[in-house]
Amino acid sequence: MSNYNYTVSERFMRYVQIDTQSDPEATCFPSTEKQKDLAKILLQELLDLGIQDAELDPHGYVYGTIPSNSSKQVPVICFCSHMDTAPDCSGKDVKPILHKNYQGQDIILPDDTTQIITTTQHPYLKERIGDDIITASGNTLLGADDKAGVAIIMDFVHYIMQHPEVPHGDIRILFTPDEEVGRGVEKIDMQKLGAQYGYTLDGGERGALESESFSADGATLTIHGVSAHPGYAKGKLKNATKIAAEILDALPKDSWSPETTEGREGYIHPTAINGIQEKTIVKFIIRDFETSMLKVHEDRLETIAKNIIAKYPGTSYEFSVYEQYRNMMDMIQTVPFVVDYAEEAMTRAGVKAERHLIRGGTDGSRLSFMGMPCPNIFTGEMAIHGKHEYVSVQDMQKAVDTLVHLCQVWVEKTI
Repeated sequence: MSNYNYTVSERFMRYVQIDTQSDPEATCFPSTEKQKDLAKILLQELLDLGIQDAELDPHGYVYGTIPSNSSKQVPVICFCSHMDTAPDCSGKDVKPILHKNYQGQDIILPDDTTQIITTTQHPYLKERIGDDIITASGNTLLGADDKAGVAIIMDFVHYIMQHPEVPHGDIRILFTPDEEVGRGVEKIDMQKLGAQYGYTLDGGERGALESESFSADGATLTIHGVSAHPGYAKGKLKNATKIAAEILDALPKDSWSPETTEGREGYIHPTAINGIQEKTIVKFIIRDFETSMLKVHEDRLETIAKNIIAKYPGTSYEFSVYEQYRNMMDMIQTVPFVVDYAEEAMTRAGVKAERHLIRGGTDGSRLSFMGMPCPNIFTGEMAIHGKHEYVSVQDMQKAVDTLVHLCQVWVEKTI
């Protein structure tokens, strides 16, 4: 591919300018209609590239097929990325900036000069000296999570459709909405998708290959206080909001939270609090690599809440838990060759594969439990969900190379 004129950076810089932020509070699907603005563009581009069955369904999923050119019965594989950006930081009016031949200097973002990307804060940048780096302008996130993945897949399609000599089986393309709010595969028609194995393009550093994710639950704590007029509240008022604050203050300060854990350590994390003195609701996410530990964390959290609420006669609480996703390793470990093939493809692309844990989840976490084992491949997206988000153009190009080699590995390994 040394003579290939990559389109990935041009595509990426167009895609990030389309606001596709998802909404965790919405009950509709997709959670925001504007995600379909990008979906419609991707649909047309796939059709223009010759993907004859490209389709945008009513739920906002984009499907397409690159038909097999091999005489072998190669398993159908899927490449998947999500179109939405995180609710954590604005994705409206993103202005991507290309910093060519980056030499390690501080990157001062022009629309908010207090936003400075440094190698001290972001040490991976030191490994990307000489690369072309794309950032936002300072007022928004960039959207590399996961429009880098989208652009990589689209450039892969562009290459494969121009190079029919590259052997491959049937390849299914899938773009999803609402991954960032944990609902990305909620409406997928797996029969229509028809793939046996898959790969999400939603990873970070060059060479990152991820087949193990958190297991995840969500929890809701509802506190029922005792309301009274504040002028006559002595001995009567039991303020649910203050009780909630007391419960949160009782959580450990040096452990058991996202900001104090790493590696395989699990945590609980309050994500929202809303209420009045009579009723206050606190939402949590619970994470651990060992699925059995989720119940341990949940019981510990409920015990803290129960003991504090017991101090206030007349008050009560409700504690509910719901499943979000599970560690995809539980499924992928039964078909380890899916990861091995990706590692081989990276090696052929001149990339050193490094197997990482995902301290989070991807669409692949749930897809693995829906019958399509689905590890995660790097895109170069870094410092995600914030104004310092950046991506290396060369990382994205190497991911395109990896996919081209990966589809060939599958042909070669098929007997």
